[in-house]
Amino acid sequence: MTAAYIAVTVLTAAANGFFAVADLLRARFVLANSAAVGVPESWLTALGLLKGAGALGLLLGLAGVPLVGTAAALGLVLFFVGAVAVHLRAPDLSLLVPLGFLGAAAGALFLSLAV
Repeated sequence: MTAAYIAVTVLTAAANGFFAVADLLRARFVLANSAAVGVPESWLTALGLLKGAGALGLLLGLAGVPLVGTAAALGLVLFFVGAVAVHLRAPDLSLLVPLGFLGAAAGALFLSLAV
């Protein structure tokens, strides 16, 4: 395992874990952002669980189950491709956050395949 792989994966897992909890707790900024892009509040539990599963999967990859880590990274890439699409459809051009998460997940995926 390389230091880059570990760093990118841990940061990606931590960020997704944080936002998973924010989704599940219905944080104000999550509710505001969801409303701005037309995502119903009823979806937040599922979205939070998906982010949380991705975060846990990334950590499992670091803990010695590389296939799970790679699958989690791929799942997060697909999740955030969808998030970018939702922002573009809204049209909400505040794409910095979903693009950042997409980049982090893509980095974790690339590095998991390179290790």
